[in-house]
Amino acid sequence: METSAPDPRLVELLARARRVMVFTGAGVSTGSGIPDFRGPDGVWKVRRPVELGEFLRSAAAGGESWVGTLERRPRPRGAAPNATHRACARLEEAGRLEAVVTQNVDGLHERAGTSRQRLVELHGTDSRVTCLTCGVEAPLEETYAAFAASGRAPRCPCGGFLKPATISFGQALRTEDLERAARAAAACDLALSLGSTLSVHPAAGFPLLAARRGVPYVIVNRGRTDHDGLPLVTLRLDGDVSALFAPAVDQALGAAA
Repeated sequence: METSAPDPRLVELLARARRVMVFTGAGVSTGSGIPDFRGPDGVWKVRRPVELGEFLRSAAAGGESWVGTLERRPRPRGAAPNATHRACARLEEAGRLEAVVTQNVDGLHERAGTSRQRLVELHGTDSRVTCLTCGVEAPLEETYAAFAASGRAPRCPCGGFLKPATISFGQALRTEDLERAARAAAACDLALSLGSTLSVHPAAGFPLLAARRGVPYVIVNRGRTDHDGLPLVTLRLDGDVSALFAPAVDQALGAAA
């Protein structure tokens, strides 16, 4: 990770805030060695995503989807929460976090200590397995191990397909998650977008909901985003997210102590 002094403007905004909404994208998880989906070396460059309808119609497609899940699953590769995940958890410990609203499905925010009460996983998570028919959660490790051994898409005792609790193409986002994200945008006093190109909707709209209320809006990302240049953006920082965000959180919380 690069090292740099915290940007004083970000430190000041964090120090003043009491209800921070953090929106995170793939640029946060790449710091843990997890490749993104759309980038030059992204997962979708080597493996086509399987749509939900195809998954349900075809056992072969279901198996292909599970192969992709195993390939990107962080735990077998030893991925661990990085400084950005831990900084979000520290904000919650300090009583300053309204919510982490994430596009990521790797479960690293929860593993870093962000509570499920404060975590909105808009695109689901592959750290849990659920049945598409009855909705019951299946044992995580047992399900992954069963597929790795058999190569067949696993089934629930009810007969339904088991699937990582991620949102697939063709599958609607959960209404409850959308509502929770909207409530966070309506309640926060600082919105931060970390590691996202802000090009996927409706997810990318939530920081703007906060900004339209007059809440300060900060974007930290390496490379361009779709919100660059918008007058609603208070501060735009380009570079390594962990190097820019985590030290600023530490300094802000230290100054506020």
